[in-house]
Amino acid sequence: MTSTTRRAATGALALTTAAVLLAGCANAGGDADGTVTIAVATDAGLEQEARDNFDARVEAFEKDNPDIDVEAREYTWTAPTFTTDLAAGTLPDVFPIPFTDGRGLIANEQIADISDLVAALPYADQFNPNIAQAGQADDGGQWAVPIAAYGQGLHYNRALFEAAGLDPDAPPATWDEVREAAKQIADATGQAGYATMTSGNTGGWILTTLVNAFGGRTENGDATAPTIDADPAVAEVLQYLHDLRWGDNSMGSNFLYDWGTINQDFASGRIGMYVSGGGNYGNLVTQNALNPDDYGLTVLPLQGADPGLLGGGTLAAVNPKASEAEQAAAVKWIDFYYLAKLTDEDTVVETAELAASLDQPVGAPELPIFDQEQYQQYQSWIEPFVNVPVEQMAPYTEAIFDQPLIAEPRVATQDVYALLDTVVQAVLTDETADIPALLADVQSQAEALYAEAE
Repeated sequence: MTSTTRRAATGALALTTAAVLLAGCANAGGDADGTVTIAVATDAGLEQEARDNFDARVEAFEKDNPDIDVEAREYTWTAPTFTTDLAAGTLPDVFPIPFTDGRGLIANEQIADISDLVAALPYADQFNPNIAQAGQADDGGQWAVPIAAYGQGLHYNRALFEAAGLDPDAPPATWDEVREAAKQIADATGQAGYATMTSGNTGGWILTTLVNAFGGRTENGDATAPTIDADPAVAEVLQYLHDLRWGDNSMGSNFLYDWGTINQDFASGRIGMYVSGGGNYGNLVTQNALNPDDYGLTVLPLQGADPGLLGGGTLAAVNPKASEAEQAAAVKWIDFYYLAKLTDEDTVVETAELAASLDQPVGAPELPIFDQEQYQQYQSWIEPFVNVPVEQMAPYTEAIFDQPLIAEPRVATQDVYALLDTVVQAVLTDETADIPALLADVQSQAEALYAEAE
């Protein structure tokens, strides 16, 4: 989810540019004394330590920008309440939105057009284009700024690979190879060679991930209809899972995994491979006591006519009712609060040093929001503090820029995932499951959800 770019050498330019923009807007939304006040989103229910850290960042920002006052406002994005918050005036000036909603909000002009302000930032042309598009208008203007991203990866247990006679430095590069490795692990170790999530909407999430990797889609291109029973890749993936489970006996005995429980079993050495977000290493180590020596990560194999990597992330957007001065101040806050940890050398080093001192992972891979050149610059800044086995993640980090990103389905996303959970569970627990019938049933239910969303 992270990357970088230069800012240390150009920070003065960024501040100067923003200052000029603010000066030009001094009479367009500022207080009587020339101070601009912006409300910025904070997560609801923060622990006291997290809130103290946030308040310290606000204090540092206001010290550097004495003409801007920052007010924190607890805010949690939900699509159903967004319009109400906007109309009621309760929306913060700066707030996060998911990748899946960026283009729709832009098309409806429900967020501010800050593209000129973003274009003035020194790293504006250095965003990873696969990521930046989530917040771009049709003309390429950057209305919303990517601040975090994830792309799915294939996580694998190096110890189980070695026990099965597989080379952990040469992970599977095709889905056929994944299947072969899974059977070899299961036969040699008695553990699940490959496992998948199936519950809490995660079954639909991972099924959609594999469908994309096989070259298919679960909704049409303009997000007006589901294609669950029409795209052959959906049935192909389910048949693939069926064969792993029933033909090869490679998937163990737990077919009700969610995100938390599959992490637990993987970290405990009971799973050879599974698919999840590529930035999952930190959770596995800090929450599930994974032995770092056992960890491996590679990109998903891609096949078919139009394959891609399911990914997502978060954009920072600005309230369309914000004045010109408030918009300029908002972009300065986005630059300072969200992106300095990737773009400013001093901030990057300070953050990495602190994390390392607290034994938190430093250097674990995430989907970079900036381009490869700036990603490498960022890596050079954190290098003295890296405390993770980066060479074991090289199959992922060295190939991730080559994988086209596909956003999650945009309509009733979680509801459709929940429907697909039941299909995956059925295929893994009933050898005679009728895949076409299951998909036809889910298709009709999904069509009803799409109709409700119109």
